[in-house]
Amino acid sequence: MIGRITIDLFTTLDGVAQAPGGPEEDPSGGFPYGGWQAPLPDDVVGRAVGEGIAAMDALVLGRRTYDIFADYWPKHVDNPIGRRFAEIPKYVASRSPLQLTWQGTTQLAGDAPAAVARLREKHDDIHVIGSIDFVQSLLAAGAYDQLRLWVHPIVLGQGKKVFPDGAVPARLRLLEPPITGGTVVQLRYAPDGDVETGSMEPPGED
Repeated sequence: MIGRITIDLFTTLDGVAQAPGGPEEDPSGGFPYGGWQAPLPDDVVGRAVGEGIAAMDALVLGRRTYDIFADYWPKHVDNPIGRRFAEIPKYVASRSPLQLTWQGTTQLAGDAPAAVARLREKHDDIHVIGSIDFVQSLLAAGAYDQLRLWVHPIVLGQGKKVFPDGAVPARLRLLEPPITGGTVVQLRYAPDGDVETGSMEPPGED
C-alpha cells in the first residue's frame, strides 16, 4: 500500500499562511493579523474541507497546531469533524518531549519529513494541517503528494508564507480546475519535477 500525503493550508493572496484561525494561534514575529480567515467564509469551500476530513485516515500536525487541536477537538466529538479526528490515528512532529493527552496520538521521532513520508506505508489518505514552519520543512523535502491551498481575498503584507524567500525551487501541476463559492478559491497541486527555464520569443526569431 502506498498512501497519499496532502498538505492543507489556508493562505492569503500574498501567500501568508500564518495564524488563520485565531489571534493566539501563532503571534510569533509580532504578527498582528491572527484570525484573518474568520471574516471570509465560503460555503462551497467549507463543504470541500469537511469532505476532505471525512475521507482522511490519518492526521499529521506540527507542535503548535497539535496543542490547539488537542485542547479543542476532544471536547467536540459531537461535531462531525471532531468525531472523525477522534476515530483516526494522529501524529505530531516535535523535537521536544510531549505529553500526548489526545487519545490516538503518536509523536514522530527523528527526521520529521522522512517520518511523515513513511506514513504512506501505513495509511491511504494522510492530511497535514497547519503549523506553517513544519509544513515548510515538508515542502522543502518534497515529502508530500498534494498541496491544497484555500486562497482568501486578502493581502497582509507580512507573516510566514507558504513559500518564503529561499524556498527550494520546485514546479507544481494543477490537478483540477479551481473550486470556489465566490469568496475563497481552492487550488490543488502535485509536485511536477524540477524547475526549467526557456524563452518566450516566437520560434524562428534570433
